[in-house]
Amino acid sequence: MIRINENYSKLKASYLFADIARRVGAFTSANPAKPVIRLGIGDVTEPLPPACVEALHAATDEMAQRATFKGYGPEQGYAFLRDLIAKNDYADRGCRIEPDEIFVSDGSKCDCGNIQEIFATDIRLAIPDPVYPVYVDTNVMAGRTGQNVDGRYEGILYLDSTAANGYVPAVPTAPADLIYLCFPNNPTGAVATRAQLEAWVDYSKRNKAVILYDSAYESYIRDPAIPHSIYEIEGARDVAIEFRSFSKTAGFTGTRCAYTVVPKTLMAADAAGRPQPLHALWNRRHTTKFNGVSYPVQKAAAAVFTEAGKAQVKGLTDFYLANARLIRESMTRLGFACVGGDNAPYIWINVKRDSWEFFDLLLEKAQVVCTPGAGFGKCGEGHVRISAFNSRENVEKALDRIASALR
Repeated sequence: MIRINENYSKLKASYLFADIARRVGAFTSANPAKPVIRLGIGDVTEPLPPACVEALHAATDEMAQRATFKGYGPEQGYAFLRDLIAKNDYADRGCRIEPDEIFVSDGSKCDCGNIQEIFATDIRLAIPDPVYPVYVDTNVMAGRTGQNVDGRYEGILYLDSTAANGYVPAVPTAPADLIYLCFPNNPTGAVATRAQLEAWVDYSKRNKAVILYDSAYESYIRDPAIPHSIYEIEGARDVAIEFRSFSKTAGFTGTRCAYTVVPKTLMAADAAGRPQPLHALWNRRHTTKFNGVSYPVQKAAAAVFTEAGKAQVKGLTDFYLANARLIRESMTRLGFACVGGDNAPYIWINVKRDSWEFFDLLLEKAQVVCTPGAGFGKCGEGHVRISAFNSRENVEKALDRIASALR
């Protein structure tokens, strides 16, 4: 009889956001007259930038004409988009990234989950806590961990992110092979300084490790001292893979476009200890299992880098950051300690009680959906994440309801 991958049985019963959806669905079914405001999942609400919409329409018109019709494109992405990414996101920040080191995809979530396929199954993992669940769950599925014991999987070196360290994990004393970092962080909204990233690059060089650096929220950084890319750190090309997305930058959550950078100088050893280029491995995996992002969507993404597109994206991210500031200020007035919301669209709130209990309180008393911190890991307990992705009207209404519910 055909057998299943037993590693799936180690996973928690359901995905965090599926649990939230189930609870919200039960509440709305029982209370149809009480409209819910969702500040939980990090999905954008504002329309695409006009420059992107215009490019999307023009590219769609091209697809309607035989002379300009496009079939399969390059799996790694069209050169026009990769060239723009290399210049605007890297060269203009002093980073040496070539266009052919960039792989365009349909989402950072997919790439963060798929990248682990090119590594051995017996490597040592270092993963922050709290953390975006995909980092942990995909490694559980691949068989790199033991069982879940008291909320943590055996075989993972957990990097505690707490109020004591500003929610930025310290470099461990123990060695690791594959390290997950995310800044600005999801879920905490914390950012890493240049010195902190330099420490991680140095650690990775000493241990011959690879950093998987998720910078999906870099466009929200406003502090000029905070790096937008791991490649702003000297030597990072030799130890890091970076993930970026147009989802939260330009509202592409429903349009789907992202990219991953794998430098050609980045190596890992084979079973005989010989260095092998990870760029070649990822290229093989990418071209085997992915057929590329559609031409109209890549043209829309390219419009982000026009002068109009840059201004419109800045307006979008400024809008969400203004929401974040309102949330942080309101929750601080209510007596909660908060981080995030200044260089990130998330506010991490220390509620000093069971996070699912606080989730239920806001849902039932305020009809507001947040995200319980326990869903992001053991260190997330006692916290909730509130997202700035909603209309100004809904954010203000939600904050009024929260204040009333907590009085």
